[in-house]
Amino acid sequence: MRYQLYYHPSIQGRGEFVRLALEEASADYVDVARRKGGAAAMMKIIDGKRTARPPFAPPFLKAGNLIIAQTANILFYLGPRLNLSPRDEAGRLWAHQLQLTIADLLVQIHDTHHPISSALYYEQQRPAAKRSAEYFWRYRAPKVLGYFERVLQANGGKYLIGGRLSYVDLSLFQIVEGLRYAFPKRMKRFERKIPGMIALRDRVANRPRINAYLASKRRIAFNEWGIFRHYRELDG
Repeated sequence: MRYQLYYHPSIQGRGEFVRLALEEASADYVDVARRKGGAAAMMKIIDGKRTARPPFAPPFLKAGNLIIAQTANILFYLGPRLNLSPRDEAGRLWAHQLQLTIADLLVQIHDTHHPISSALYYEQQRPAAKRSAEYFWRYRAPKVLGYFERVLQANGGKYLIGGRLSYVDLSLFQIVEGLRYAFPKRMKRFERKIPGMIALRDRVANRPRINAYLASKRRIAFNEWGIFRHYRELDG
């Protein structure tokens, strides 16, 4: 099957978590909105002109006649098909639970620079953003990233689930990469608290297909339009 991924063409965002899974599995896929006319085709699907069950927003994946939206839901579908999730139901649900926790974390990361509203520019909410970033690193980062560190260590320290790579491991790689970009100073200090996650990040980065993807033009560079944004005044 050739998968069609629909996401914004110029940012990593939530679509990157799906891209990493597709790349690791060497799946046949096309990043539709990055092709000519793709963004317009994406909006037509969202507007409900091509399906009775339109997605609310990207990312969404077209697989045959199915259109699947929401990052965690897409990965829940792809996991068994790409050999990136456990084979048993309990294991698949555990992976999905972890991915949903990552989804919650992404909202908190986004809110460090847009705590009032995504309808406002960053410059219109700087004081609130500075306070939000401080609270994130004082309370949320230790709590949520510490949770994943404990889960990882309880599973032996190599992967989060069982004895092989899953899409959740790929997603945590992206979390570490994103936080390193957005908060290089804070992450340098914080990484000593999550050594297992940092080792996992390195393990994922060294996988041949991921390594090739990171060096390719398919990997969109981090920028100040995605979830992870670098503002010096927030990186205390």
